[in-house]
Amino acid sequence: MLSSDYLKTLSKPAWDVIVIGGGITGAGILRAAAQQGLRCLLVEQHDFAWGTSSRSSSMVHGGLRYLGSGNWQLARDSINEREWLQRSLPGLVNFIPFLMLHKPWQWPTHHVFQLLLAIYDGFAGYRTRRWLNKLKIQQVLPYITSTCASGSIFQDALTDDARLVVRVLQEAKDDGAELLSYARVEELVYRDDQVVGVKVCSEANKQAILEATVIVNATGVWSNKLASLAPGLTLRPLRGSHLAFPAWRLPVPAVVSFFHPQDHRPVFIYPWHNATVVGTTDLDETQKLDKEPKITLTEIDYLLTAANSQFPQAALTASDVLSCWSGIRPVLSQKRQRQPSKESRNHLIWQQPGLISVSGGKLTTFHLIAKEIMALVAQYCPEAQPVSVHTSPWLANVPVSNQWLHYLSPQQLQRLFGYYGKAANELLACAKRTELTTIGATQTLWAELRWILMHEWVMHLDDLLLRRTRLGLLIRKGGEEYLPQIKYYCQQLLNWDDLRWQQEVQRYRRIWLSAYQLPNVS
Repeated sequence: MLSSDYLKTLSKPAWDVIVIGGGITGAGILRAAAQQGLRCLLVEQHDFAWGTSSRSSSMVHGGLRYLGSGNWQLARDSINEREWLQRSLPGLVNFIPFLMLHKPWQWPTHHVFQLLLAIYDGFAGYRTRRWLNKLKIQQVLPYITSTCASGSIFQDALTDDARLVVRVLQEAKDDGAELLSYARVEELVYRDDQVVGVKVCSEANKQAILEATVIVNATGVWSNKLASLAPGLTLRPLRGSHLAFPAWRLPVPAVVSFFHPQDHRPVFIYPWHNATVVGTTDLDETQKLDKEPKITLTEIDYLLTAANSQFPQAALTASDVLSCWSGIRPVLSQKRQRQPSKESRNHLIWQQPGLISVSGGKLTTFHLIAKEIMALVAQYCPEAQPVSVHTSPWLANVPVSNQWLHYLSPQQLQRLFGYYGKAANELLACAKRTELTTIGATQTLWAELRWILMHEWVMHLDDLLLRRTRLGLLIRKGGEEYLPQIKYYCQQLLNWDDLRWQQEVQRYRRIWLSAYQLPNVS
C-alpha cells in the first residue's frame, strides 16, 4: 500500500507537470512530458488503465465511419498514427485483415464501400483492399449465413489496450516520470485564482498536497468534475459492451464487420488473445461512473443476435460466454438527442489558469493529443526540450540474448518485445525454464507474472488478472483454477500473507462476478 513517507517524497519540490488520469491519454501526455525533460508525475484514482483504456475494442484503426461521415482529417490522422504504432510496436500493435460483409441492396453497396477503401488506402500510401465474391467469402468463413452476397477486405490493426497503456507508462518511467496509482484527486489547489496543485488521498486515507507549474486533467468521463465544460457542451458517457467466447466456438481468421439486423449499427466479431470477441454496443451510461460498468441483459441479447445472424450454425448462447466487459466512452456532445453512434469521437481541449483539460478522442490518436497538450504546457514550462513523440524509439527491436531463446517461437518473442520492450530480455533472464509455458489456452507465460509483479505497479489481484494480463477475461470463471499457482507468485513477490491473499481473492471475485460475468448466468 502507498506509504505516507512516499507521499512526502512526491510533495517536495514542486513538479513541472502533474497529469491526472492513468488511461491512454494521460499515459501519452506523461511520456511526452518526460521526453521533453520535464519533472512530471501521473496520478490515477484507481489502477492504471482501470477505465475505458482496458475495456475498449482494442482496435488501432483509421475509422472508416469517420471517412464516411466526412471527417477526413480524423480518418487521415488515425491512419498515420496506426502506421507509426505498428512500425514501432510489432507484437503489441499488429495488422490484421478486416472483412466487411455485404448483403444485396444494403447501403453502402460494395461499390461505394470499395470507393471509401480506395481513399482509405490512399491515406496509408499503399493498397490493401480487395473485393471477395460469395464463394470466396464462404471459403474464408465456412459457417457464414447464406444471405451474405460478397465482402470487402482491407487492413487495420489490433492491440491490447491495457498493455499499450502500461508500455507507454514504462517508457515514461524510463525517461524519469513518476507514477502514483490508487490516489484520488479530491480537489484542485488554487493560489491567486490560478491552479497550482492538487490535494490527493490514497487508498489508505493518507493525504498530501502536490504542487506543479501546470496541471493536466486527462480523466476522461470524469474530466468535467475538475473543470467545467464550455457552455453548450455536455460530456455524454456512452457504454460499449463486449462478449468473449472460446475461439473454437466461433473461429474467425479476420475481423468480421457487418451491420446489425436490428438497428443497422456496425458490429465486429474478431480474434483476440486466442478468443473471439463480439462487440460493441453504444448506449448512454446511467449508473454512477465510479462503479464498475456492467453489461445489461438487453446488450447480451443484442450481441448474441448479431453473432447468430451471421453465423447461425454456431447457435451461440449465453452459456458459451467466457467473460464480458463494458467501457465508458467520454463523448463530448452538443445535441443530446442524437443517436449515440452519431456523436463525434473528436477530442476537446479547454483551459483555465494553471489547468489544461482534455476529453474525448480515440485510442489510436493518443500521440496527437499529447502533442497538442505539450504545445500548451510549453507556455508554462519554456524550459521543455522540443522532442517529436514520433522520433523517440520504443526499443521494441532490441537484440535478443537469453539462454531460453530456443524454447520460444518467433511469434512469442515478438509478442514479448512488443509488450515489454527492452525489458523483455530481463524478463527472460529472470525466468525459470518451467515458466516458459503458457497459462491455459492464453498466450501469457508464467514468466510474465513474475516480471509483472516485480515491476508493473500491481496493488491488487484484479490489477494482475484483469489489466496487466487478461487471464480473468480469457479463462472460464475468471481463472479460478489457476489461483493456487498465482498465490505462490503473489506471496513470494508482493509479500502477501494468507490473510491478505484471502482479502484479495474476495475482492477479485466480487469485481469479476459484478462486471465481467454475465448477469443471471451460472
